[in-house]
Amino acid sequence: MRAYVLIAIAVVLAGLSGCGYHTPGAATHLPPGVKTLAIPVFANDTVLNGTGRALTEAVIREFVARTNFRVIPKADASADAVLHGTVLNELITPLTYNTQTQQSSSFLITLVVSVTLQSRSGKILYQNNNYVYRQQYQSTTDLPTFFSEDPAAIQRLSSDFASQLAADVLEGF
Repeated sequence: MRAYVLIAIAVVLAGLSGCGYHTPGAATHLPPGVKTLAIPVFANDTVLNGTGRALTEAVIREFVARTNFRVIPKADASADAVLHGTVLNELITPLTYNTQTQQSSSFLITLVVSVTLQSRSGKILYQNNNYVYRQQYQSTTDLPTFFSEDPAAIQRLSSDFASQLAADVLEGF
């Protein structure tokens, strides 16, 4: 009887050891030798300005907060890895229409971003050509007190994007 109990315990312990659990950062796209990460300003293939810079700043903040890497905010040949990003599409669409003012009262910003992480040797460590993020915002309808909400929406969207990108690269999901 005692042998059956020991076998049962061994089977349970063996099953638990293969459950797929891992600590954050254990499954990563980055080789162990990466100490320096260059993140140049994201390219912007759209006609709207400022989005590439906002995304880059958010991504830099996220990697600085989550890692011990030395993050360089420009392309640098001495970096162990370089993260390149491109804003492929930025679309602002009206969502609701105010019939009294005959203006749109809320909008949806949709961004499509491509990201590639390369080692110093040029090997692609991570790539996603289709990050799609959306952010809704309300528009001021009173013209004397008009305040554009686009930049705040872009900042919120950039923060969400940076958090997910860092998780994808560092946690390997």
